[in-house]
Amino acid sequence: MMSIRPPRHRPTSRRLPATLAGAAAGLLFAGLTATPAGAVPGTTAPPGTAAGTAGHARFVPGPCPRTADPVPALEGARCGTLAVPENRSRPQGRKITLSVAIVPAATRRHAPDPIVWFAGGPGDDAVSEAQLAVDGGLNRDRDVIFMSQRGTYSADPVLTCPNIDEFNARALGLVYNAPSTGRLHVQATRACRASLTRRTADLAAYNTLESAADYADLRVALGIRRWNVFGISYGTELALTYMRTHPQGVRSVGIDGVLPPSLAGGAVTWKAAREGFDGLFTACARQPACNTRYPHLSQTFEGLVRRLEAQPVTTTVTVAGRPGPVKVTIDGGVLVTWLTSATHVAEGVPRSIDELAHGNPQRVAEQWAGGKLSPQAIGRIAHGLEYGVFCGEWTPFETEADVIRGGRRVFPSFPRSVLANAPQLPFLHADCRAWDIPAAPRSVRDVTRSDIPTLVLSGGFDAQTAPSNGPYAARTLSRATTVTVPYVAHVVFAGSTCAQTITNSFFDSPTAPDKSCLAGLQPPRFEIAP
Repeated sequence: MMSIRPPRHRPTSRRLPATLAGAAAGLLFAGLTATPAGAVPGTTAPPGTAAGTAGHARFVPGPCPRTADPVPALEGARCGTLAVPENRSRPQGRKITLSVAIVPAATRRHAPDPIVWFAGGPGDDAVSEAQLAVDGGLNRDRDVIFMSQRGTYSADPVLTCPNIDEFNARALGLVYNAPSTGRLHVQATRACRASLTRRTADLAAYNTLESAADYADLRVALGIRRWNVFGISYGTELALTYMRTHPQGVRSVGIDGVLPPSLAGGAVTWKAAREGFDGLFTACARQPACNTRYPHLSQTFEGLVRRLEAQPVTTTVTVAGRPGPVKVTIDGGVLVTWLTSATHVAEGVPRSIDELAHGNPQRVAEQWAGGKLSPQAIGRIAHGLEYGVFCGEWTPFETEADVIRGGRRVFPSFPRSVLANAPQLPFLHADCRAWDIPAAPRSVRDVTRSDIPTLVLSGGFDAQTAPSNGPYAARTLSRATTVTVPYVAHVVFAGSTCAQTITNSFFDSPTAPDKSCLAGLQPPRFEIAP
């Protein structure tokens, strides 16, 4: 399974980014101290009070959590854990703990309302994303709070399944859409489920509704009267759900790479692919050098999908850290899913497609294999939360036929075998039958209606969450500011200084963010082969 997430690092033109994944701290921090529910933020808890509480949730100060990679932004952070019920329908039952890190504002005099960060995935670790937020200036004049969503890398229990990541690496040499590959895919999912049931009592409790309640508890447990929310990728689905179910105490919300709960599923990923691909292909067509060297790029790409699905190409590549050559098979499904991420390195895409069309698959194969074999791709994603969302909130409300119809609407020339596996979500319904959890209440798909000031950000090259999802979500947000940043792929905050400027100005002035930087943006200079 592949999830919908932004790049971990700023990409180069050749190498695809790896998946975005996942110091001792003082007990007092930048105006936020652990206070009991109802206490005034910024004041120290009464003597003998070690933690804030929120109903059945409890915050306990402590050391900062482990992260898969060093996160310099956590130096000087105030950390701890929030204990919450695993399943709120049984509040006296088992408790789980979520790691919390509060990064201080860069300025001594700062706004009293912090920002809380909602990570993507589903299954990414928010604490590990602190550097992304700080590098984008999000803590310029506000504290920023990171809490691991339930099941993620710095939570307890941690519901990662390295066996799935390792299968994805081994599957590089398999035909992507083949039924035999699907059977092995589901076998890996079953093994993951079996391992997690030994670590947790209730896999159905790892979902968006419970996570939204966790954040509501955190705000109260920390004694925060008002805060702001910033969600990326799947975190936008969580943020929209949070706005609907727990609007109290929310000053403003930013969502970047929008996935509305009412649309979430396979069909909308086909729409995203169409919009992101078209954005990139159009930019090439408008650049004389690119259009002359790589004419009719969209038709070339779609023809390749059909041709490779009928006759896959196999090659070998060298991957850093691997002792020998790696076998890679490219069929139509691989090519589509490769491009949904390759829009992050748009400059090289036309050249890569052209080389593949002329019998040289190396650039595509190297990027495809590099993403699957990167250390950041192994053991960091909480597949337990991922499947909890997919199988409880997505597949019960969308059939396999819906996915195929959604693909055929935007890519009518694609073979059925390609359309059956939505980009990044291969064999999703079969996996969910193996995961075997009950459907969430239908209300999980409700449209969010709110007058909370909201910044709705999309990228013109986003092939993972459709640019049109932003205006769709904004229709029922009466105080929304909708911005599409051109020439940027999924999660514009990660790859655009203009998007960072807009976001930071929004939290300063939620009804009038500064969008002036958009006027100066230029398309990428596409690579032209000699």
